[in-house]
Amino acid sequence: MEEALYEIASMRVQFAGLSLSRGGIPDETTILNFRHLLERYDLTRQILELVSAYLQEKGLMLRQGTIVDATIIAAPSSTKNKEGKRDPEMHQTKKGNEWFFGMKAHIGVDAQSGLVHSMTCTATNEHDLNQAEHLLHGDETYVFADAGYVGIENRTENKAGITMQRAKYCVENNRRAV
Repeated sequence: MEEALYEIASMRVQFAGLSLSRGGIPDETTILNFRHLLERYDLTRQILELVSAYLQEKGLMLRQGTIVDATIIAAPSSTKNKEGKRDPEMHQTKKGNEWFFGMKAHIGVDAQSGLVHSMTCTATNEHDLNQAEHLLHGDETYVFADAGYVGIENRTENKAGITMQRAKYCVENNRRAV
């Protein structure tokens, strides 16, 4: 996150409201301490639920469809720290021919507005399909997902009447399409 805040101006200015000249950017330790504070008091879920309720009240989330996906959040795999250990919440996984170490954010997004309505975080070795039930709010008539969610329609968590669509990568315009 620290690196992204320094390197990506839109993340720094528009998302976080920070400036390189005013007050600086929080370092990795400060961000980690903030994350642990949010986790200790279960604030991330509460904040997301409040924001989602507000957006739905304002008519910005239609809740007819959900896009589900997961992304790997890399973490240092080094043991050169005070404890001499890796972070116990982080794990490694292989994606394609590359190994990754860190966490995975599983995200459910309103298909119409693109606004996030649900999220879970796991170790990277957690399969995407295992978190799918936590990303659906139950009012969907359709769900868009990539290959990581193949077989979801066979799971008991899949609500009756939901149409599952597999998202395909559209190379010519560098975006996902259905």
